[in-house]
Amino acid sequence: MAVLEKSKLIGTVAALLCSPDRETGLEKARVDRLDMTFDGIVGDCHSGRGYQSDSRMLAQYKRATPVANTRQVSILSDEELREVAGLLGIAELKPEWVGANLVTSGIADITLLPPSTRMMFSSGATLIVDGENAPCRYVGDVIEKHHPGQGVAFPKLARNKRGLVAWVEREGGISVGDEIVLHIPPQRMYPHA
Repeated sequence: MAVLEKSKLIGTVAALLCSPDRETGLEKARVDRLDMTFDGIVGDCHSGRGYQSDSRMLAQYKRATPVANTRQVSILSDEELREVAGLLGIAELKPEWVGANLVTSGIADITLLPPSTRMMFSSGATLIVDGENAPCRYVGDVIEKHHPGQGVAFPKLARNKRGLVAWVEREGGISVGDEIVLHIPPQRMYPHA
């Protein structure tokens, strides 16, 4: 297990979202609770222990290579959603438009949390942060439907503010209002990169 320290950083679950059908598009619907298993969110289109690699992994694998699913959960924060909305010049950037599953409140700069951070929920469920979820044009396309002329700038303006992807380490339910405690690994720079 990674060397982790329980931090004093505590947030809350502000919103939960789910979509059973990837074919309907990126947008997700709000729910009061998500049940998490080792396969991810029960009933969500991104659940599963594995998936086929895509354009995000072309530097590592040929497209459609079977890989472990470390993108089971998409995490954003209220704070960063508001910040990106301001940069875009719109009143609100809804998490439904961004394909989020979990929106937090009270955790500053959530996108910058290091990989292997554990997000431990008051229910006992635990997520492991894989890494940053890079902003993409697909989210920009959804924003464009709601705010014509504003969505095209999303990939550039949301850099380092698009949230994280994570996978389930401990099963359990997560509800709106649950507390989140972060267990963060030591932050060191690898000198040979």
